[in-house]
Formats: sequence, structure tokens, C-alpha cells
Amino acid sequence: MGINNMTVATVIHLLGFQIPENIRFLVFFLFLMIYCVTICGNLLIITLVSYGKALHSPMYFFLAQLAVSDILLATDVLPNTLHVAFVESTMIVSISDCIAQFYFFAATETLECLLLTVMSYDRYLAICKPLHYAMLMNHKVCWRITLISWTLGFVSEFIHTLTISKLQFCGSNIIDHFFCDLDPILQLSCSDTTTAQLEATALSVIFAIIPFFAIIVSYICIIVTILEIPSIVGRQKVFSTCSSHLTVVSIFYGTIVCVYLVPSRGQSLNISKFLSLLYTVVTPLLNPIIYSLRNKDLKKVAGEIIRKFLYLRLNNH
Repeated sequence: MGINNMTVATVIHLLGFQIPENIRFLVFFLFLMIYCVTICGNLLIITLVSYGKALHSPMYFFLAQLAVSDILLATDVLPNTLHVAFVESTMIVSISDCIAQFYFFAATETLECLLLTVMSYDRYLAICKPLHYAMLMNHKVCWRITLISWTLGFVSEFIHTLTISKLQFCGSNIIDHFFCDLDPILQLSCSDTTTAQLEATALSVIFAIIPFFAIIVSYICIIVTILEIPSIVGRQKVFSTCSSHLTVVSIFYGTIVCVYLVPSRGQSLNISKFLSLLYTVVTPLLNPIIYSLRNKDLKKVAGEIIRKFLYLRLNNH
């Protein structure tokens, strides 16, 4: 039986977190606050970039795209997590819904890898090739790169998801996780999952490992260029333009390495869930906070919007 024949009959029980009854509401409220702050924070980034003329540059254009990706990732994972945290029973979903959740999760994670790589390339051109920057990273190029990133992320994972959907699912239907990740889904299959695993490995190499090394090479070139600047103030000023991005990259790839590259043997399921929570929930929350706190341009535009809003309010009264 394939997925088409099993959508109605087969359901998946997502166990989520085994939360004691006395703190269940507290955990639910915490996740709800995280979700609200994540959505509002990333919407704020998009609004500021759209509104502020000073932010109409490639760096902020790509930042707005990253914010859209973070909203999609949080919306894919957190609603189910909220349900499991609030209700004592497990979250019950169909196998097709579970695979659909994995698709949007994997596609947005792939997109984030590509966008972070593009953002590092943008910083490399701005710092190491300043005379050619305007020509190499113009408005048209930015849109093309963004379109390619979105297309690669969603098309590549769609092909992979099709392979997964053709598997047979039987036996246990319990996933001891808070969302439908690849390994838990494959463990439910009684088919040969070799092809799906090989595809997953290939996609990880192409869209995670290679971009990661590209980011490292970009920052090596950036650091070398910064060290050639004679004044300390000049070095700090140039480095400040990429410090937020470097922080986001470190958090994003650091958590992915802990989840997928560190051997899972010896890790408890709770530790694995906690690490997964970091890059599916915490990273989309931290991205707008990091950029907002460490970026003077964003703060300046936010201040202008607040002042204009207060001015209009006072005039209306």
C-alpha cells in the first residue's frame, strides 16, 4: 500500500514533550509567546526593510527574505507543538499531513542555508570588492538570486518528498518527537528506505555542507581584508556590517551540526528534541532580535516610524 491508500487508515501519533501536568500551561504559554514574538519580530524586519529607503540595499533585501523563511518555518512547526503542549493526549495526524509538514520544514531549512550563503557572498563583495559591488550585486541580480534560492529549496525537497510518499508505512505509528522529521518518518516505513536516505545525504551535501564551506571561505577573505585596514576604528566599523550575520550563521549551523552530524548514540530522546527545538523554534526567534539589537540602520528606521506615528497621533488629537 502506498500513501494514497493509507491516508485515511494510517495516523501518526506525535508524542511531543512529556510535560508534567503542573507546568503544562506554563510550557504552552512559553511556546505561544515564542511564536508570537517570532512572527512579530520577523514581520517587523520585513516592514522596516520595505519602509526605510536607507534599507533598500542587497544586504537588507536578503534579510527580509530570511525573515519570510523564518515565519514559514515557525508556522510549520510551532502550531502542532502548541497543540501537544496544551492537550494531554498526543497530536494525531495522517501520514500525508506528516510528510507535508516535513516537506515545508525541509524546504525552508534548505532555503535558509542558501540565503545565509548568499548573504555571506554579499558581505564578501561589499568588503573585499567594493569597487565592483554595485555592478555585481544590483537590484536585478538580487531578485534572480532570491528566485533561484526559493526554487531550489522547494523543488529539490518536493522531489525528495515524492520519494518518501511512495514508501509503504506499516507497524508502529508513534513518533516520539514534536514534529515530523525525516528519520522518525523513515523509521515507520516497512519499505527499503535506501533511496530516500541517499537523496537526503545528497541534498545535505549540496544545500548544507557546501554552502557552509562557502560561508567559511567568504569570511576568511573578509577577515583578511579587515586585518589589512590600518585603523582599529575602521576595522570595527567594517566588521560591524557582518557581525550580525556571522552570529546567525554560528547559531544556525551550530545547532544543525549538533542534531545531524553528532552521533545520536548515547543521546537521550529528550536531548535530541531539545537540540531540534533550537534550530526549528529558537533560531527563527533569535534572528530578528540579533539583527535588531546589533544594527544601527534598523534602529534608526524603527525610530523614524515611531516618531512619525506619535506625530500623527498628536496631530489627530
